[in-house]
Amino acid sequence: MVGCVLMASGAGRRFGSNKLLSAVEGVPLHRRAMAALAPAGFGRLVVCSPYPEVLSAGAEYGFRPLDNPGAGEGIAASIRLGVAAMDGMDGALFAVCDQPWLTTESVRRLLDAFSDAGDAICALSWRGTRGSPVIFPACFFGELAALTGDTGGSAVLRRHPERLRLVEASSPRELMDVDTPADLSR
Repeated sequence: MVGCVLMASGAGRRFGSNKLLSAVEGVPLHRRAMAALAPAGFGRLVVCSPYPEVLSAGAEYGFRPLDNPGAGEGIAASIRLGVAAMDGMDGALFAVCDQPWLTTESVRRLLDAFSDAGDAICALSWRGTRGSPVIFPACFFGELAALTGDTGGSAVLRRHPERLRLVEASSPRELMDVDTPADLSR
């Protein structure tokens, strides 16, 4: 069984405000991510965030809300919090909220690939270019839990490139993320 860790703790410095509350096609980014992930068939859903609006929305979608008081440290705080909530899972998918065009279909394809791949790290991709989300098998939870600062799962991937399996997204748009207000109009 695979769990899902939705990381929703970013400060949106490049965006200029909390981008997670910004709407794409009338739906805030955090809710778009939850709507794409929740029906995919995870054994456990958690959302890591310091924002009460995000945590309460997570509960509405079936995510266990995990307050992230260490969000200012960087992405590693969300990863550690998420890993701690994945005890007993065979793996964990780590996703971000700023990919508004991610689809449930591609997430399910990623889950299927992980199920077929044994202990591989499976990442959504487009034409050979790795993107997010990424599923890490439980054997990597210790390495993920040891991350600090603004170091994410890519550090673990760099140490184990032979374990990576890429899974094609339905379109390149799914891998696009929102970092600035201009990105919302793409």
